[in-house]
Amino acid sequence: MQENNLNFKNVFIIAEIGVNHNGDLSLAKEMILKAKNAGADAVKFQTFSADKLASLNTPKVKYQIDKNNKEESHHQMLKNLELSFDDHFSLNGFCKENKIIFLSTPYDIESAKFLHKDLNVPFFKTASADIVDIPLQKYIASTLKPCIVSTGMSTLSEIEKVYQIYRGERIAFLHCISSYPCSDTSLNLNVIKTLINLFKVPIGFSDHSLGSEAALSSVALGAKIIEKHFTTDKLLSGPDQKTSCNPDEFKILVKQIRRVEKMLGSPLKKLQKEEIDMLNTSRKTLHTIKDIKKNQIISEDDLELKRPGTGLSYDFIDFFIGKRANKELKTGHKIFLGDVC
Repeated sequence: MQENNLNFKNVFIIAEIGVNHNGDLSLAKEMILKAKNAGADAVKFQTFSADKLASLNTPKVKYQIDKNNKEESHHQMLKNLELSFDDHFSLNGFCKENKIIFLSTPYDIESAKFLHKDLNVPFFKTASADIVDIPLQKYIASTLKPCIVSTGMSTLSEIEKVYQIYRGERIAFLHCISSYPCSDTSLNLNVIKTLINLFKVPIGFSDHSLGSEAALSSVALGAKIIEKHFTTDKLLSGPDQKTSCNPDEFKILVKQIRRVEKMLGSPLKKLQKEEIDMLNTSRKTLHTIKDIKKNQIISEDDLELKRPGTGLSYDFIDFFIGKRANKELKTGHKIFLGDVC
């Protein structure tokens, strides 16, 4: 990938590990390896300070409530899921060793500075909630590194505002529904086409739905980036585990996306090589419908269209009408230009 370019040749697939590591560095590394083996182009974590991100009285969203620990606050949940800067160095190095791109979503400017200056991430990815964190977006834009911006919960005017911050350069948007999991009726995948037409930048899809159908449909609609939550075990503790893909599911998803890419092919309508045999057999070309004597003047009633398709098309019929046959032509003869004079 080039430094300031989010125009990926193939669909770019991100395994969103997020906070599924539960603060366990060994588990995080296991997830990286399994995401790599499943075919992900990148793994993504989250870089934040719980103290900076949430006040002590911030409520949990329903899906975040742990039945086994109902007293845990939103702030304490985040505190337990933090990665230290040293952890980031370790994970970034581990990704380089295993040839997979390390990404992380910063939730504040200090985190973004760390990712930019200390880890030198190839590009940024911001969360849907932070499309309204204008200072964070402005800082990231100032680094001149590309940024993928999730658009869950946002309006078109909010997306436009961020688009202007980046001056329409080095930016991509991900259509997203910020619900875990989101319902089929909320997905509104046709918004992908709206974003493509409005902003003329790479558009992708951050998928919080169950199954692979939404991600595959988004690729068919033009999505060039797919982000999907990833875990090694859906039974692990943590808010995002149940709605994440396990390694087997993610591997299948990657294979399906790559197949859909092949199916989409090129917008150029042309004869495919594997159609040639069918064309030669099943298309109709000009044949004689009756015996024609030498020097007989040919009329339209003397000709018909019949298989195979290796002769002359109907476009040539006017060439033959009114001309003389230069030899005897039997019924069913596949007619050629040299048959008349």
